Amino acid sequence: MRVGHGTTDLPVPDGTPMGGYLDRPGPSAGLADPLTVSAVTWSDGERRFALATADVICVNEDLARRARSAAGCELWLAASHTHSGPETGCVPGGGPTPEPWLDRITEAVRTAVRRAIDGERPCEGTVHRGELHGVGADRSRPRAPAVVPLDLVAVRDGGLAGVLVVLPVHPTVLPATSRLVSADLVGAVRRSLRERLGGKGWVTGATGAGGGISPRHTRRGQDAAELERLGALVADRCAELLAGPGTPLWGAGPAGGRISWATRRLTLEPAATTADEGALTAGYERAVASGDPVATRLARSRLEGVRARTSPPARTGVDVNVARLGVLALAGLPGEPFLAVAGRIAGRDAGRVPDGPGEPTVVLGYVNGYPGYLPTAGAYRRAEYEVLASHVAAGSAELIADTARHLLEEV
Repeated sequence: MRVGHGTTDLPVPDGTPMGGYLDRPGPSAGLADPLTVSAVTWSDGERRFALATADVICVNEDLARRARSAAGCELWLAASHTHSGPETGCVPGGGPTPEPWLDRITEAVRTAVRRAIDGERPCEGTVHRGELHGVGADRSRPRAPAVVPLDLVAVRDGGLAGVLVVLPVHPTVLPATSRLVSADLVGAVRRSLRERLGGKGWVTGATGAGGGISPRHTRRGQDAAELERLGALVADRCAELLAGPGTPLWGAGPAGGRISWATRRLTLEPAATTADEGALTAGYERAVASGDPVATRLARSRLEGVRARTSPPARTGVDVNVARLGVLALAGLPGEPFLAVAGRIAGRDAGRVPDGPGEPTVVLGYVNGYPGYLPTAGAYRRAEYEVLASHVAAGSAELIADTARHLLEEV
């Protein structure tokens, strides 16, 4: 199989409205680190598949369609979900992508994909997976273990040509008060891992099923130094995994592996609107008065969840995407799926334990559409931010996961 990689910067002018936080004090006012659009392409001689990742808060369906047309091949466009980039129309249930970002991101995708295709060469692929400690945890349950799965897809052409890092953790280290543009945790991981690899080979980061996972309970600060600390933790674990044996995915020769994909359209039922904003406001005020910072953060997030619903929920259409690259099973889910959704697709406990015998399955979130949060059915029994902000009914995440599993069987 032939594999290529391309990247291009995504400039953000000062004064640009920023996405990710409801209480941002103003538009962008400087650059902490550059945003990029990266693409990896795979070709088996007959079919070509491209995965592009953009350092933006979300990818709406209009942008996904425009980017696929510009790429000229099957394309998944995934958002890194940085909360320190431009606002791209990130509202629960999805919406239109505002100008100028519909055109700018499309053109950046076109450039990155073209560069990847031009650089395609015969490569082998392996997957490396393990647990990552101390970087992300369940943000609604402070006492939950700070352990998440880490998936690496390594591309080799004799040496290490590049690696795709799939990290199911919200890139939300920098605070809402920051007006500096940054790729946040995803960018820090890219920088640190490139250093660990001695500058040899490319590094692309993608956010996995991290809808309920963040560094809220693991970060020691919310500044550039903490970004580098967490990025280094991830990079060290990546280097450790890459040094060990991986599971072969495809070969470098003409018969090294085949590519296939499928998409299915679903209609998700709307969420029930039973939350009492007045009661949640009172709960937040009690938490503030108590002086307990953890209780205050949780109460505030629940209140923000209700306020994030900008309109009464309606039925939501989403695309579920799957692909096979050699023996790698890849699922691209819209919106913000919970970690257990990935586990349901891959047939493992909440995605935390590396696969045993059988095909390796990697699950990406934030792909080709933004319905909002996709909590598991069990999460709806708790008044958490993600459930209160979600526009879809309980059971929607399980429907998406089961659809992805069935599609993988079909292709």
